[in-house]
Amino acid sequence: MSIKAFVFDAYGTLFDVYSVKEKCVALYGDKGAELSVLWRDKQVEYSFLRQLMGQYKPFSQITQAALKYAIHQLHLEYDASKMVDLMKSYEHLELYPEVVSALKELKGTGTVAIFSNGSRDMLDPLIESSGLSPYVEQVISVDEVKQYKPTPASYTQVLNRLAVNREEVLFFSCNGWDISGAKSFGFRTAWINRHHLPVEELNQQPDSVHDDLKGILEWIN
Repeated sequence: MSIKAFVFDAYGTLFDVYSVKEKCVALYGDKGAELSVLWRDKQVEYSFLRQLMGQYKPFSQITQAALKYAIHQLHLEYDASKMVDLMKSYEHLELYPEVVSALKELKGTGTVAIFSNGSRDMLDPLIESSGLSPYVEQVISVDEVKQYKPTPASYTQVLNRLAVNREEVLFFSCNGWDISGAKSFGFRTAWINRHHLPVEELNQQPDSVHDDLKGILEWIN
């Protein structure tokens, strides 16, 4: 069955979540780099925990809670204005350098969509500020079903929004857990393994593995 939808995770796949490091360092000095990493780790962890607890909150609230925790864990000064500045930095994450050229290659080959745990109040300004809007036809947030990836219900939203079958979706993510979830659900998967990590031991092998999004060319040529 041919691919009808090219679906991309946002954070870490298209956008460098660690590009907040610059703002973290500007506000918290030599603890800034550590803060940026811990913030991201807790952000992902809190999405999993809230899903397991059945206590859904939009990703913007999870991101803020994760930042607050990270600040406290590192014994940094809690300052409301700094929190606002750091949260705004998520609206201006850096694109990975190959993203635009890779998405241009998909023009005319199928529907191009972003599917993210991010809530639209985070995703919309980020996509607008990055200039990706002309290359993305659909933006799908788990907030529509209030089920975080990697639950089957979250991936089902892609089928509902794009009117495709599972086997017609090629899903790209840098997150091994997300690739495992999507593969288990029935998507074809391309793992963008930017950090050269081992495949997750979940018996869900990705269909292909690439260092970056230039690997798209292997699917359309």
